[in-house]
Amino acid sequence: MSDDRLIVALDVPNALDGLNLAAKIGDAVSFYKIGLGMLTGGGLALANELKQDHGKRIFLDMKLFDIGATVEAAVRGLAQFDLDFLTVHGDPHVVRAAKEGAVGSDLKILAVTVLTSLDRADLDACLIKGGGIPDLVSERADRAFEAGADGVIASPQEAALVRRLPSANDKLIVTPGVRPDGAALGDQKRVATPAKALQDGADHIVVGRPIWQAENPRASAEAILAELP
Repeated sequence: MSDDRLIVALDVPNALDGLNLAAKIGDAVSFYKIGLGMLTGGGLALANELKQDHGKRIFLDMKLFDIGATVEAAVRGLAQFDLDFLTVHGDPHVVRAAKEGAVGSDLKILAVTVLTSLDRADLDACLIKGGGIPDLVSERADRAFEAGADGVIASPQEAALVRRLPSANDKLIVTPGVRPDGAALGDQKRVATPAKALQDGADHIVVGRPIWQAENPRASAEAILAELP
């Protein structure tokens, strides 16, 4: 089994493309993220096949947000797939409902703090209260942990701050927005290298485009794994 601190985002259009990419990467990677963009392209079927037939760990990145009863019902349904991680928005009522839905399963509920593609100007446009992003991330993480979240999603730039929270003891920190040196940033605005993210307290890093857009995805994944501390 490879180092599962690296989670590869299968941000491709459909399940067939996802299976082909996983086949190219082979046993170099044991943990995959399947996001909302593939939901209508067979994402749940892909998650189940990679988990049951190939022994991979699966992070389902749905970022659920709704009234409590709806979130609870959605999570209860998803928990039947025997997956590993599921994201919901970090609002306490959402986290509490998701945890209720996950009862009886091993599904870990991860709360989104502030999306890594957003900066302060974006938050202003969304009417989010003032303050620096690190402070907002820390506050949202703390409230999510108090509501029962098993972990949080935070940019690598806030990983150290979240890790220092007393409420973060034994909790997971998963960081998207990770880019190897020299990689294009794409739509990410708060980034760090894989090694830096782990050194600052992340348990898992999520890498997508630098791997699946590479000419040799397996070699790209192995290069990232080689630089992990």
